[in-house]
Amino acid sequence: MEDQQPAAGDLTDEIPDTDSGVQTSVEEPQAAASETDAAIDSSADDETDEGTTEDDEPDADEAAGEAETALRHRRPAGRWSTLAAVVAAVLFVGSAAFAGATLQPYLTDRATVATKLKVARTAANAITTLWTYTPENIDKLADRASQYLSGDFQAAYRKYLDALIAPNKQAKITNTTQVVGAAVESLSGTDATAIVYTNTASTSPNTKDVPALKYLSYRLVLQRDHTRWLVTKMTTITSLDLTPKF
Repeated sequence: MEDQQPAAGDLTDEIPDTDSGVQTSVEEPQAAASETDAAIDSSADDETDEGTTEDDEPDADEAAGEAETALRHRRPAGRWSTLAAVVAAVLFVGSAAFAGATLQPYLTDRATVATKLKVARTAANAITTLWTYTPENIDKLADRASQYLSGDFQAAYRKYLDALIAPNKQAKITNTTQVVGAAVESLSGTDATAIVYTNTASTSPNTKDVPALKYLSYRLVLQRDHTRWLVTKMTTITSLDLTPKF
């Protein structure tokens, strides 16, 4: 089918007059559409603004949930702090008990060692005093030795000196005893036994001052009297004559 072109006269008649109301009625819908679009855009903007405002405001339930979560996170910290304090206290008590249990034997051992040292020192000083003298001071030897002696042994030693003083003074004998070793053999309460090792040298003008040398060891029985240890018995264990022979 061929397109039918209208006649020239028809085209001239259908052209609208610019002064007629038809042109005006055509433009009015366009203006209305523009106003409608503007109204729609404004409404959309309002909705967008309202939505943004609502999104920016925090929800009350969500805030409450966050607070509860924070509280739950804080509560375990408190329990752990309490548990740590309890563990620390238990460890402190345990360490204190362990230290006490360890310290007690240590202090006991120290006290025993100190007592043995005192016994050995007393025994050594006693032997040195009993067997060291000169012709000038042998008369006072019993008095000097009495601070280390007790009971029957003190009386027996005085009796021995009484028989020794005169001949030693006449021969002008000088006796020197040097302790080379001392040890505690036993210790039980207020009783103790000690062994003392000595080198003794005796000189006299009668022998042209050539020393007579002896190696002697003694066993001493001691007893504690308050804070002092006193010799109650003494016996000779070893006696070796080391005097050079010419």
